[in-house]
Amino acid sequence: MAGIVSTSKQGKRVVVIGGGVAGSLAAKLLQADADVTLIDPKEYFEITWASLRSMVEPSFAERTVINHKNYFKKGRVVTSPAINITESDVMTKDGAVIGYDYLVIATGHNDLFPKTRQEKLSQYQAEYEKIVSSQSVLIVGGGPSGVELAAEIAVDFPEKKVTLVHKGPRLLEFVGEKAADKAFDWLESKKVEVILNQSVDLSSASDGNKTYRTSGGETIHADCHFLCVGKPLASQWLSGTVLKDSLDGKGRVMVDEHLRVKDRKNVFAIGDITNIPEMKQGYIAESHANVAVKNIKVMMSGGKKKRLSTYKPGSEIAIVSLGRRDSVAQFPFVTVVGCLPGLIKSKDLFVGKTRKARGLSPKLLQG
Repeated sequence: MAGIVSTSKQGKRVVVIGGGVAGSLAAKLLQADADVTLIDPKEYFEITWASLRSMVEPSFAERTVINHKNYFKKGRVVTSPAINITESDVMTKDGAVIGYDYLVIATGHNDLFPKTRQEKLSQYQAEYEKIVSSQSVLIVGGGPSGVELAAEIAVDFPEKKVTLVHKGPRLLEFVGEKAADKAFDWLESKKVEVILNQSVDLSSASDGNKTYRTSGGETIHADCHFLCVGKPLASQWLSGTVLKDSLDGKGRVMVDEHLRVKDRKNVFAIGDITNIPEMKQGYIAESHANVAVKNIKVMMSGGKKKRLSTYKPGSEIAIVSLGRRDSVAQFPFVTVVGCLPGLIKSKDLFVGKTRKARGLSPKLLQG
């Protein structure tokens, strides 16, 4: 029987490296038509943009941390980081060598994730307890993560003193100035102290002494701190592989309009790791996955019937949630803050929609 399966899937071995937003969706959508292997250092996919809510409500993570095996039932999961790529195989840290006919690289950003879902859920519980037991919280970094975490704490724990320090001249530098100003005003209205153009020396607070020094000479008292700064792209390892010439000066993977890696016919890159000039956001990573999957299906079928799909960056929308009811939303022609954009994102943070795209019940708790 095994022989029959392998011949029907001959020429259809797909390896997806990275089980984040883009990689998980690509693996799920290809599993019925190809022999798919998903390589990821962790056993689960996480809806990352919902992670800040889980820090103030740990049970929320039951729906946002999803074992790969729950949505990817027909393929194989290899829980180990990929360390090398040749013209025909991918090697993993634990010694596996996996052959491919098509390769999808979706490694996103470097981050330290626990390996199992249970460890990840426990991490949220620990962070929640850290917030609950603190009177004052310091958040370092004023990008979307820092702003959303400050907002979640300010809404759920209004009695706590929250200070946000950001080294740039304004918050949310990836969006327009209007949206950044609206987020700043909203945070101040919730009594969050926002300090711009300064960094914090986190080592300046020794054990027992909870006073931090900023680069501007200010002192901040805080019972605990959270570091919310951008993570580097997870592409460094590619420079030791056959794809070493596919990286641009910033470590991004260069792709063509079909999302194929430069000068490669059967290797695709999707998600944050690509060099496409656009905002790096979850819904965009999912669009990449859909285009790459369509193209791999066309190529597996011989490609005669249809031309390859082209990825065109759309008009950009950015929504940064501000607690449970509000958010700031930047659309192509207008920027709004308050309840209306909040309903779009803040209530459920698109969790139901994202679960559904992977064939899971939007509400069911089993991850």
